[in-house]
Amino acid sequence: MQTPGPIDSTPDSSPRFAVGLTGGIGCGKTTVADLFAARGAAVIDTDQIAHGLTAPHGAAMPALIAEFGPDYATPDGALDRAKMRALVFADASARARLEGILHPRIRAATAAAALLAGGPYTIFVVPLLIESGTWRARVARVLAIDCPEATQIARVMTRNGLAEEQVRAIMAAQVPRARRLAEADDVIVNDAGVDALLPQVERLHGRYLDEAARLANRTSQCL
Repeated sequence: MQTPGPIDSTPDSSPRFAVGLTGGIGCGKTTVADLFAARGAAVIDTDQIAHGLTAPHGAAMPALIAEFGPDYATPDGALDRAKMRALVFADASARARLEGILHPRIRAATAAAALLAGGPYTIFVVPLLIESGTWRARVARVLAIDCPEATQIARVMTRNGLAEEQVRAIMAAQVPRARRLAEADDVIVNDAGVDALLPQVERLHGRYLDEAARLANRTSQCL
């Protein structure tokens, strides 16, 4: 289940060059992030952090069970994502309660990961970066992963086993594709396989390395 609502979870004072990677569900954010990681970038994925918090006996599970009841946990102690997804899309107050539990924990875990990050620059993968309203000021550049909406729907139906109307409901809770593209500094188009992604990633990786080096040089001169 993609965590609903905005996530405000990166430290304000890091001198490292940072990129916010975002995109609609099914656009291939993880695939692209993995390609950057393979080239040495430090990748911090807020969805992966959320999954860890809601995994069997994850740090957020006691609070979630206390708030929503044991029926929202699977037999092995993880969050029942399908059941929670249905609840939060039908009940705005339930969404707010879920966010109130998860988002502070995601903020803390993201900040801790950022302090430990290696590599020349950091990529924060934030599905709802534009929706949050705060991330734009906290990263040097926003990178949007884009593909046609029909491709998004087909991918998510295949990957998650959801019905088309469920996928459309998730997409409707995200900013429109046009707004995401308008607010992005960089765009990677993911509609033709990994071979088409590679030159796009290489080009931006080179640019981000240059930007990171310039920032590190300016920082050292100020010390």
